[in-house]
Amino acid sequence: MTVAATMTTLQGEWGISAAQGGAIISSFNLGYAVSLVWLSSLADRIGARRVFLSSLTAGALLAIVFALAARGYVSALVCYCLLGLALGGTYTTGLMILSELYPADRRGRVMGTYIASTSLGYTLSLVISGFALAVGGYALAFWLTALGPVLGAAAAWAALWRPLPEPRTQETAPGLVKEVLVNKKAMLLIGGYTLHNWELLGMWAWSPAFIVACLAAGGSADAISRGSMLAGLFHLMGLVASFTAGHLSDLLGRAKIMVVAAAAGAVVSLIFGWTLLLPFGLVMTLGLTYAFLALSDSPVLSAALSEAVNPRRLGAAFGLRSLLGFGAGALSPIVFGFILDAMGQSAVGWGLGFGVLGLGGLGAMTCALAYGKAIKT
Repeated sequence: MTVAATMTTLQGEWGISAAQGGAIISSFNLGYAVSLVWLSSLADRIGARRVFLSSLTAGALLAIVFALAARGYVSALVCYCLLGLALGGTYTTGLMILSELYPADRRGRVMGTYIASTSLGYTLSLVISGFALAVGGYALAFWLTALGPVLGAAAAWAALWRPLPEPRTQETAPGLVKEVLVNKKAMLLIGGYTLHNWELLGMWAWSPAFIVACLAAGGSADAISRGSMLAGLFHLMGLVASFTAGHLSDLLGRAKIMVVAAAAGAVVSLIFGWTLLLPFGLVMTLGLTYAFLALSDSPVLSAALSEAVNPRRLGAAFGLRSLLGFGAGALSPIVFGFILDAMGQSAVGWGLGFGVLGLGGLGAMTCALAYGKAIKT
């Protein structure tokens, strides 16, 4: 989140376009997606814990490299991609560990808590970056946020360190094609996640810059630092959404929550960017609602997939989902940036940018509706 938080500053100091700024964020998402495919499948063979801890350690080291070396477009593009490659082994492996520890009827709540913790991390990153920008510029923001992966790796080793189990064998595991690719429920969930990520990661990438633009349009003298800190509230709402949606899906069913969250989030996507010149209180109220809805289906999609796929192939299923989902999430910030470059940072540019993200929400709703029909039959 530190690049999203410092985007307006980086565009000025590095002389980069909105599309180039979006490409830096997308390089992380692309690296994340590529490593998720391989490392999630590797976790099926050698164990999720081993991959999880190794990836966190590599991520801590590369976060420091990013803070040290990212001083322009090319260096940031390369370093952020490498950081994504390292951290890609931490997401689905964490979900796999939780799937092994908790029964299906509690996974919505548990996975919601896990995903909520990432929202807390994003919030801290944006808030810390906002303070750092006012004091020491983007370089200080990079260094302070690099402490997050370092502390996270230390905490993970402290919590999970113990003799590792023997690597898993695959003699009794169903084939990937049989268990995932021709599994209608699994593929609908993977499709829904892909479209969900198009919307969510695009929103995460550009909402801090949009809040800065709203403040600047209102004459705020410290729009950049204030905007970064206020955008942190979006992820705080994501934390609440993960808890709430995960718990409700345990009680009411996965499909119902996914349909409502995706549909409502898409509606707000189509509206949000057009509020550029409206009173800032209204913008923030709508933005916080947007942040809540856009993340609500994430823990539900994860819990549902863990139930739809044989545990022996869960890593491969998560890997395929991640390739498609984070691939879409890598593309949407670039598309958004091209729209801003073409239309200018006006209400039209922002409105069309967020509107394109909303198409993903509509697609995710369609997949959720089809999934609901599939589980009934």
